[in-house]
Amino acid sequence: MAMASPTVVMKFGGTSVADAERIKRAARRIVAQRERGNRVVAVLSARGKTTDELVAMALEVSAMPDPREMDMLLSSGERISCALCAMAINDLGHRAISLTGSQAGIVTDTSHTKARILDVRADRIREALDADTIVLVAGFQGVSTSRDVTTLGRGGSDTTAVAVAAALRAEVCEIYTDVSGVFSADPRVVPEARKLPLVSFEEMLEMAASGAKVLQLRSVEYARTHGVRIHCRSSFDDAPGTVVISEEETMEHPLITAVTHSTEEARITLTGVPDRPGAAAAIFTAVADAGVIIDTIIQNEPITDGRDAEVSFTLPEAELGIAERALEPVARELGMAMSFDSQIGKVSIIGAGMRSHPGVAAKVFQTLAREEINIEMISTSAIRISCVVRAVAVPQAVRALHAAFELGEGGIEPDKGGPR
Repeated sequence: MAMASPTVVMKFGGTSVADAERIKRAARRIVAQRERGNRVVAVLSARGKTTDELVAMALEVSAMPDPREMDMLLSSGERISCALCAMAINDLGHRAISLTGSQAGIVTDTSHTKARILDVRADRIREALDADTIVLVAGFQGVSTSRDVTTLGRGGSDTTAVAVAAALRAEVCEIYTDVSGVFSADPRVVPEARKLPLVSFEEMLEMAASGAKVLQLRSVEYARTHGVRIHCRSSFDDAPGTVVISEEETMEHPLITAVTHSTEEARITLTGVPDRPGAAAAIFTAVADAGVIIDTIIQNEPITDGRDAEVSFTLPEAELGIAERALEPVARELGMAMSFDSQIGKVSIIGAGMRSHPGVAAKVFQTLAREEINIEMISTSAIRISCVVRAVAVPQAVRALHAAFELGEGGIEPDKGGPR
């Protein structure tokens, strides 16, 4: 029995299918992959600003659209892209079939507008591939265990692609975007930023969680869990991009791999937090039950017995209103005052090599001090240091840290395996 050809999953983002010419370009890339002898599944996002336009349509008729009906509406954008691309592929002389998330067997939980994938029952995809057909799968969507259409939240098409690649045991999941790979910093902020040929899953997870928008966090988590190799590359040229690989495959870790940033942050501060067990639990249970993901947390402990504490935490600015509504009854019950700050940003340095190298934090703080940038909050992991600063200072902080750690072309400092 002959072995099946390798399977390649290709994902095209919204800018890659934004108009007719770009859809045709994507179709040609898909066909070229098939003509190299690979079985091809392509996952497509909605065209350009389609999702934003659909959200605007909903708000025109309802101030608070029903989540189930929002999913019905929003899922149409990706289906349009897939059908149009299938037409273009058929015109190039290859057979193609477009599938909705439901038809592709993507099963999710019942959380509307930000569902999580539970399973990929890819039988229909396999049958089409066996029939020498190119398969186009609508990204960002699935069907819930209660048989409703669901969407996966912003950037969910990346997760769709990785999940399909895992189910099919694909050779690689290629993520095509409007940038040529993952860089040592955002090139729009740091023009001399360098493209990274290889990044470990661990580093990519920290980068995605800290503001890098090339790959969506959940897709990287899924890829790491299921061992899916990701190749992030440009839709507009054939140059190799950035390959995300397992830690075991990474021969040498740089001291610092990248500087990332986000200005889409907000902070909630609760003052008068009772000095007794359970207060913090009540606060963060309310936030968790509202589905809000929080980042940095600081609690100022009371100096003397009986004095109330203060708790501050950061969260996505877009979820500030949700968190405020969830915390109002807790604040009333515990007698706390609540304040908000949406003018903050976060800058982070990431590198697997910092585990074995002292002095990285000191260098970060010295660099920002020289720039007269005040650090308001700090959070760390084994391979990340994040500083919350004023939003207006973020670009300056990114450029200063990128220069201080010499992350431009030819400047990456390798980790030598121990203190120096």
